[in-house]
Amino acid sequence: MPCNMSLSRAVVLGRNQKGRHDRAGGRAQSSGIHHHEGTAHVSVFRDAAVIMIDFIRKINSEGFKLEYLNFGGGLGIDYKHEGVELPTPTDLIDTVREAVKELDLTLILEPGRSMVATSSGLVNTVTGVKTSGKKHFIVIDGSMSTCIRPSLYDTYQHLELTKPSSAPKEVYDVVGPVCESSDFLGKDRELPTPVAGDGIVLHDAGAYCMAMASTYNLKMRPSEWWVDGGELKKIRHQETLDDHLRMFEGL
Repeated sequence: MPCNMSLSRAVVLGRNQKGRHDRAGGRAQSSGIHHHEGTAHVSVFRDAAVIMIDFIRKINSEGFKLEYLNFGGGLGIDYKHEGVELPTPTDLIDTVREAVKELDLTLILEPGRSMVATSSGLVNTVTGVKTSGKKHFIVIDGSMSTCIRPSLYDTYQHLELTKPSSAPKEVYDVVGPVCESSDFLGKDRELPTPVAGDGIVLHDAGAYCMAMASTYNLKMRPSEWWVDGGELKKIRHQETLDDHLRMFEGL
């Protein structure tokens, strides 16, 4: 159900669906509803669940028997690394447990982001530091082509140098080499001043990095490595321009 659809409109659609169901001799079935919740806080989840439970009751009153209530959107993570305590799947389930039991529903949660987001980081190399007016920039070889989440959603992902530094700190925008004003991985970050060749890591890249990466501006996707104890194992080769051009061979 689209987020901006009213319950009354959804009920009308349910009636139309039931009409198609009946005309198809009972072969078409509606078995559940899916709700995408982008903010996985207990209070927001509870409010959304109340709306969805009311919706299910209305749909069931039209002759349906919905079996599933699916909450998408995943569970959040502590992107800012501030030690924030986030809800667990049990916390969310407890807010709707009795209502789900009452309607004999199977509740489905999609905790994917909380399971994979913290599993990897995007490691970049500093190519330079520059100042323009009052703004200071750390330029890296990574870009929005590899991790578009910060610029696409205007969201925070934690950045830090890959090794301790006693250099003076400054407030920087961390930007890439793609010629776009939106090519940044972080803005207004207080970091020790690096030098070319230093490493800088973007944390929590397991959910929105390679899954959304592109070859925009001919920035090829990077290699991927698996950390097994103290050992690194390459699990994906870095793409090259030849790899990209090979897709057009023989055409």
